[in-house]
Amino acid sequence: MMGNPLSLDPLFNIGPVPITAPVVVTWAIIAGLALFSILATRRLRLLPGRTQTLLELIVTTLDGQIRDTMDRDPAPYRPLIGTIFLFVLVANWSSLIPGIEPPTAHIETDAALALIVFAATVGFGISRLGLKGYLATFAEPSWVMIPLNIVEQITRTFSLIVRLFGNMMSGVFVIGIVLSLAGLFVPIPLMALDLLTGAVQAYIFAILATVFIGAAVGDPPNRAKSPKEGTEQ
Repeated sequence: MMGNPLSLDPLFNIGPVPITAPVVVTWAIIAGLALFSILATRRLRLLPGRTQTLLELIVTTLDGQIRDTMDRDPAPYRPLIGTIFLFVLVANWSSLIPGIEPPTAHIETDAALALIVFAATVGFGISRLGLKGYLATFAEPSWVMIPLNIVEQITRTFSLIVRLFGNMMSGVFVIGIVLSLAGLFVPIPLMALDLLTGAVQAYIFAILATVFIGAAVGDPPNRAKSPKEGTEQ
């Protein structure tokens, strides 16, 4: 059964830095995803096989979600959003491996993911609008809104942390309690539900990251004007 997610004993130290179990699992997931990416993309063909067809379907679906959410070319955002989705998905599903606690059930992992989204939001916003233009968005629709817009930016980050942490930690605790009381085979339906929950949470996290980045970069430059806008001009 999972211990206190806010207090972890280190497995070992690298110099003065303690390394805990979630960090080791996170490294293993990163290495596994990197190896899978290399093996899956080293022999791409014009006539795709089953594996390449599956990968192209995933990329196409991801592009469609980004395009529908942001109304922009998905290419600049695909690597980040896709990586976040795959990492959170695999991290969530790692709870199904006996003896493994998912990194996303520990708040430090979720905080790191949320900070990545926060940094990406600021980075894409500055890249698209320039530093002055990005800072000007905090004064929209009026300079009176500057404090509220800043608070909103911060609370978005905390909402990502709390949502993912709460859902994943509760799932691990429930399965652990049922396992301790009912044995190995009874919790199988709960594990299937945990599989679905992990996929849904990964999707929600990736979509929210897309929404936040889309809000930071502003309206697409090629957005068609409505008839009303054209009449007013």
